[in-house]
Amino acid sequence: MTTYNKIMAYSAMSLLKLTGSLSLGSRVALIILGSSLVTVLVIVSIAYQALVDDFEDLLTQRQALETTRMAERVDQKIELRLNALTAFASQLPDGDSLPPAPKLQAALKRQSKLRELFPASLLVFDDQARAIAENIPVEGRIGTSYLDRAHFRRALETRQPLVSKPIVGRVTGKPLLSFLAPILSDKGDLLGFAGGTLDLTETSLLPELNSRNGVSAGVTQRIIDTENFLQVDSGSGSQDILPLPNPGEDNLIDAALSGITFGQVIDDQGELLIYAAHHLQRLGWMFVRAVPYGRATVPARESFSRFAIIALLVALILAIISYILARGTMSPLDRMTARVQRMSAQPDSAFRLREVGTAEVRNLARAFNQLLAEREALANMKDHFMSSVSHELRTPLTSMNGALRLIASGATGRLDENTQKMANLALRNGERLQLLISDLLDLNKLSEGSMKTEICATRLAPVVSEAIGDNATMAADNGVTLTCKVAEDLTCLADSHRLRQVLDNYISNAIKFSPVDGSVSVSAGKTASSRVRITVSDQGPGVPETFSGEVFKRFAQAETGTTRSIKGTGLGLAICYELAKLMNGSVGYYNDNGAHFWIELPTPETPVTESTQTEAQG
Repeated sequence: MTTYNKIMAYSAMSLLKLTGSLSLGSRVALIILGSSLVTVLVIVSIAYQALVDDFEDLLTQRQALETTRMAERVDQKIELRLNALTAFASQLPDGDSLPPAPKLQAALKRQSKLRELFPASLLVFDDQARAIAENIPVEGRIGTSYLDRAHFRRALETRQPLVSKPIVGRVTGKPLLSFLAPILSDKGDLLGFAGGTLDLTETSLLPELNSRNGVSAGVTQRIIDTENFLQVDSGSGSQDILPLPNPGEDNLIDAALSGITFGQVIDDQGELLIYAAHHLQRLGWMFVRAVPYGRATVPARESFSRFAIIALLVALILAIISYILARGTMSPLDRMTARVQRMSAQPDSAFRLREVGTAEVRNLARAFNQLLAEREALANMKDHFMSSVSHELRTPLTSMNGALRLIASGATGRLDENTQKMANLALRNGERLQLLISDLLDLNKLSEGSMKTEICATRLAPVVSEAIGDNATMAADNGVTLTCKVAEDLTCLADSHRLRQVLDNYISNAIKFSPVDGSVSVSAGKTASSRVRITVSDQGPGVPETFSGEVFKRFAQAETGTTRSIKGTGLGLAICYELAKLMNGSVGYYNDNGAHFWIELPTPETPVTESTQTEAQG
């Protein structure tokens, strides 16, 4: 057993003997005091290494971020050149053919901005990859075919703008990047390519290395061509292309090429470095950055010194305060315990804890009282709800619907026209009550998380048309006109059945709140965030401001509007909210000469989001 363990064991035994004759309050105070001291000792013993690890992680993450930024800057410059070259290529076709070489030559000379992006050369190639025009004359280049180049063959196959991996110029013998953009006729036929080249020994495409910290600060940055085994930039401030050293001659390069994108390595001088690497796939370049390990230990030591002093002071203050508070806390807790036990023995009692004493005791009493009040409220609501369902819906509905079906079908005798209409109307309302029960069941499934959905690409027009058709009878009965403005090609990701359920609730609500001879419209379109928004609009009074926060809550109903508007359970919009969440969508509304309720759903092109929001204004 080590000396440290012996001291800890002896201290624990002494503490147990000392606390054996003390009250609970004194025991708690001594335990807190002892725990504080032991905690400080343990923290001080391990804090240094923890701080070093944290600073090491931060330094590694920073190097990874810097290499990613270097790669992104290069990638952005490449994308800029590809876009500019593509725009130039789109201007070259003369109908279904390329202009003659003199006109192409003149067009190249007019491209001053493009020459700044491609200082090495600008060229035009025919559809067989032969050079037919150039802005900087190079002997032997015009008429040369480049079909043997892999990036030319890829451009012929894809007809897309692209950039080559670093290559050696056939005529110039210099390391180059070759950019190609297809030249297409009005009919989409390939006429040739617009091309631009960058000389890697002179280009400004590469980021400036060591420009801020410098080599003297110990920062090392390199760019490696992993396919041709070259150093595009060796970190010495030169853009010369150099061959990679042999394996074992440069540990940093060996580590970067090992496939491990970050870690530690010892350089040739024996200094430990923290490095990170990032691979730019389209060029096959590896961006490497390394800093001395001492950058992690120096701030860790400084932070540790401050931390140790602060921790000791805080522990001492906390121990004193804890001792005082613990002695005064136990007596009210004992009284609260006795009252809780009395409440447990009499569950139906309305006893409440007194919210007095220290902040912790008051908070505990307040939380317990709040929990008790919520329990009572939930019990009352459940009892009322179950009573309404069993006595006012289920029992009379079964017999009523059965009898109405027999009467409406003529099984009890032939009915005259007016009687038949009244029977049909009564049956429809009975079936609407059945739908309310379905809403209750759906809401229960949604609450339990047992509702199943099948989300797939869904054309909106048929779904909206079916929803309007199913609500046409209700609209006609209430003197309301239904209209639809949905493009045939509009598509979203949704469960068509559940989307229908949302639209049915929106449309039926809009009909209820619309005045006679009013209209309800359903429209859809894409939002700025590439989502589809379906909006159901009415010409009613809109949603009252005092009710704005309750619209999508369960059993909530506004007490304004027509007589028709207040009929229902107040579950429809709550179900819409839950169904939208299941389909990775959102719901909301706004008032503008009527209420406009909407649901937004993702499309196959929409980026995945992690949250669903309900908005009162849209």
